Amino acid sequence: MDYKDSKWADKIIKLQQKDGSWGYFHSLSNPTKEQPITTEQALRRLKILGFTINDKPIQKAINYLSNCLIEKIKIPDRQEKLHNWKIFTELMFSTWIKIFTIENKKANEITQNWTTIVNCSFENGIYDKVKYIKLYEKILGLKPKGGRLIDFINFYPISLLTNNLDKKIEPIFFNYVLNHECGIYYIWDKKIINTPELFKSKNANRYVSAIELLAEYNNKECKKQLEFINKWLSKNMIEKNKWDMGKESKDGINFPLSDSWKKDENRIKDCTYRINKLLGKLK
Repeated sequence: MDYKDSKWADKIIKLQQKDGSWGYFHSLSNPTKEQPITTEQALRRLKILGFTINDKPIQKAINYLSNCLIEKIKIPDRQEKLHNWKIFTELMFSTWIKIFTIENKKANEITQNWTTIVNCSFENGIYDKVKYIKLYEKILGLKPKGGRLIDFINFYPISLLTNNLDKKIEPIFFNYVLNHECGIYYIWDKKIINTPELFKSKNANRYVSAIELLAEYNNKECKKQLEFINKWLSKNMIEKNKWDMGKESKDGINFPLSDSWKKDENRIKDCTYRINKLLGKLK
């Protein structure tokens, strides 16, 4: 089941530009009717709606990102001063390419670089920040130039590293992520081991996004560390095998999936679909 024929998918596809983008990639300070979303938001939304690399809109977008990655094309975004822009953009482009396909040499090279950095930073059983900084500068080949180093506890590295880390290190890294005080940057800003109090909420919607990301890790030890999520979801069923995250969860990215939420049954159907999909990944 997917929602590729929904009005939401049709709307996004019609906004796609000839080069495969949706204009700005990462940040959009002034949304307009012509450009209401970024390329990144469009890709996230289309993936949620069921699109894969086999669909032409995704193929066009990945071709665009591949050209961005080799610096054949420059994104129109304003360069952020907090990070080294080259390192940050390579990380973003590689992450979204890898989400849809592993057939990209440059993205695979970036993945390997980050894998090596994180593997070595946890090789003694705990996170070694000094080693992380040293390897970051050595392997990526660039210093921050006045900006801060990119923390690996954010959406991009965590997504990029999925099922790539050393099998002995992966559960240690995973536990570190679950107990990180600031959660996963760009997704959830609290300790993930602590579930939200309200299930019908914007917070729970964002929290589930973080768990969906972590559920992609197939290591048995990692799956075991997420067993508390099964209990949390079971506790919040409205009836047998049905969930409702409430009207507050409507964010234009994860929800809605159905064309309309005017009827409660459509919202419940969408929420149940999402949670069942997550439960499948947690097994």
